[in-house]
Amino acid sequence: MIKVNIHEAKTHLSQYLVELEQGETILLCKRNHPIAEIHLVPQKPAEPRPIGLAKKVFKVPASFFEELPKEVIALFQGEVS
Repeated sequence: MIKVNIHEAKTHLSQYLVELEQGETILLCKRNHPIAEIHLVPQKPAEPRPIGLAKKVFKVPASFFEELPKEVIALFQGEVS
């Protein structure tokens, strides 16, 4: 983990981005007091997820297809405050 103050991070941002890409985490400080942690955003998988991944693991309950109560429908339509 790299500990760096805001001014130094702004000055050498491109250098720290390279460090992030290599798996490093940056602890951003304001006057040597930690205020934020910066880490690389996880990359999306290269292959799409297969259809039916949760088959036989999750079942939609029958109540899912029942009509919603009128109060709930009114909330969605903004009729009730």
